[in-house]
Amino acid sequence: MLFAIDVGNTNIVFGGIDQNGAAVFSCRISTDKKKTEDEYAVQFKTLLELHQINPSCFRGGIISSVVPQLTSILQLAVEMVIGKTPLIVGPGIKTGLNIKIDNPAQLGSDIAVGAVAAIALYPKPLMVIDMGTATTICVVDKEGCYRGGIIAPGVVVSMESLTRNAAQLQSIGLFPPKKAIGTNTADCMRSGLVFGNAAMIDGMIDRMSEEIEGTPTVIATGGLAQKIIPCCRHKVILNNDLLLIGLKIIYDKNCGND
Repeated sequence: MLFAIDVGNTNIVFGGIDQNGAAVFSCRISTDKKKTEDEYAVQFKTLLELHQINPSCFRGGIISSVVPQLTSILQLAVEMVIGKTPLIVGPGIKTGLNIKIDNPAQLGSDIAVGAVAAIALYPKPLMVIDMGTATTICVVDKEGCYRGGIIAPGVVVSMESLTRNAAQLQSIGLFPPKKAIGTNTADCMRSGLVFGNAAMIDGMIDRMSEEIEGTPTVIATGGLAQKIIPCCRHKVILNNDLLLIGLKIIYDKNCGND
């Protein structure tokens, strides 16, 4: 089994991926830049015990991180728990992804990992939506080349900005209201945040589809996808383990299957 970690600005998702590329377990913890490697190691070990996973069963580890301050800390934490130094997705790592953008070095490791997994699992062309601190949509054409995408404010970031800058608006639970036309402040906000983001995704799928050849398969992942994607009018496949699966594929490309 492989210990795979996806480090985002809000959450860290980690799990065990078996030899067939299936997630045996997955966990989500808060990203905390103040924690030490010892604290993260304790957290990892505790959650492994909760899932009745013996650390000795891991053949290796791999980390994708968009939080540079935590990358080396988490690498040390994983090594403390499983006794092996995890691979870091970054320069010099083989992904097999043919990147056709202005500056390939600017592509985030999380976006690359999601695209690698989607290419392996779904028909091309395709779009990958990742809903976390930011909402990203990336496009892979029918030849399997990464063509670019969009970055938009995430749902929670939008809500926090709204409540911070509008004195009379308070934070709300993110679930769909019964109708688009709200009749109270909370439902008006829910409609704007939930239906508004779903409509943005639908609209971007339409616009981006006009710029590629073929009808894309659309896949969504990320902590907020389950709240927003069911409200979209396009068919979108939810895959919460997409990035962990992509990490396993990249690990095998660089370290083999042993």
